[in-house]
Amino acid sequence: MLSKSLQWLSHKRGSFQTPGKGSGSSTDLPFSLGHSVSSDIISTVEFNATGELLATGDKGGRVVVFQREQESKNQPQRRGEYNVYSTFQSHEPEFDYLKSLEIEEKINKIRWLPQHNAAYFLLSTNDKTVKLWKISERDKRPEGYNLKDEDGRIRDPATITTLRVPVLRPMDLMVEATARRVYSNAHTYHINSISVNSDYETFMSTDDLRINLWNLEITNKSFNIVDIKPANMEELTEVITAAEFHPNQCNTFVYSSSKGSIRLCDMRASALCDNHSKFFEEPEDPSNRSFFSEIISSISDVKFSHNGRYLMTRDYLTVKVWDLNMESKPLETYQVHDYLRSKLCSLYENDCIFDKFECVWNGSDSVIMTGSYNNFFRMFDRNTKRDVTLEASRENSKPRAILKPRKVCLGGKRRKDEISVDSLDFSKKILHTAWHPSENIIAVAATNNLYIFQDKVN
Repeated sequence: MLSKSLQWLSHKRGSFQTPGKGSGSSTDLPFSLGHSVSSDIISTVEFNATGELLATGDKGGRVVVFQREQESKNQPQRRGEYNVYSTFQSHEPEFDYLKSLEIEEKINKIRWLPQHNAAYFLLSTNDKTVKLWKISERDKRPEGYNLKDEDGRIRDPATITTLRVPVLRPMDLMVEATARRVYSNAHTYHINSISVNSDYETFMSTDDLRINLWNLEITNKSFNIVDIKPANMEELTEVITAAEFHPNQCNTFVYSSSKGSIRLCDMRASALCDNHSKFFEEPEDPSNRSFFSEIISSISDVKFSHNGRYLMTRDYLTVKVWDLNMESKPLETYQVHDYLRSKLCSLYENDCIFDKFECVWNGSDSVIMTGSYNNFFRMFDRNTKRDVTLEASRENSKPRAILKPRKVCLGGKRRKDEISVDSLDFSKKILHTAWHPSENIIAVAATNNLYIFQDKVN
């Protein structure tokens, strides 16, 4: 993967208007890249199981679904392009009157369910409420009702003298999004992740101190499977940062903590999984101990590999790969932006040190990707041990252009193609990325812009 060039496929802006599937291109927003409206900032990106659909959620509570362009003999170069398929408002801002707290509409996570019929289903969540959405197509409408006229008004039964048989008439294609389930009132703290189980009947939602297990069909009841809240909140030393189900063992899940540890739990052992089955943590080197050690060791994302053998975790400076059979230390450690180690003080002052970067596997688990600052994102090839830094930027990217590797220098003489660590823009950051499940196509969210890249095609 890393030996090939990445080609810029398409670029989408923050929000879109889409009456239906055929709308084609995105609508540019009325502002420049440097002054994005905060509600348009992308907060999650997720491919579905086939890679034909790509969903993004933003801080304004909207979900935008892109569909991959079908291959055409007339336009083979359009293969792989994603166009807007559906846009809908998933969450609205709310107010908790009991606690006098505003609940923002920002979409924290999106997870697709497997497709079993013509419709698509996805779960989306904000800080408090998870919703199950159905996305379906409609190209016919019923006509010829007996009890109401064509405008929908109820007819007087006394005027009905004949019986009509309703018929279906063709109409312009419409893509509809309807909320089928709403899972609420189960979390005291902010939801940071959701994960669909491999049995496709249950999912879990995770907040700072608890993990709840839901049945997809039942909205008024959930089961608490992890609870780390101490009896006295002053004794609180860590919080849950992320959780995920095993890809093919429905009884197994992991969750990570702000202390840099990962716990693997087995739901067969007990109903409440406060006692973990396995505990993964790298011993800290006392010589590297500093004021920032605990902050930068906090895990922001955890992902099982597709084959279920490995775990990948992301902390502030590194990505680690763990073997489920070896708890003592990570199998592999990759430095994402080690040149920032000398900048931790200023990163603490501007709160960047608390940024939560995500990480993703490619379809074969051989390459991993994660984001960085200055709109850089990093790729690490696990087989060749090669790595590359690439930039998602509108200024130096044109459609079908080849991305050039970027390098950051720490000081001294700077080469022409290098960028100084002091010149990095910390307001431009790539926190959310996604990788197509079977092809080398990636989606990268840079504030209010979505970039889609693929391997170079001749």
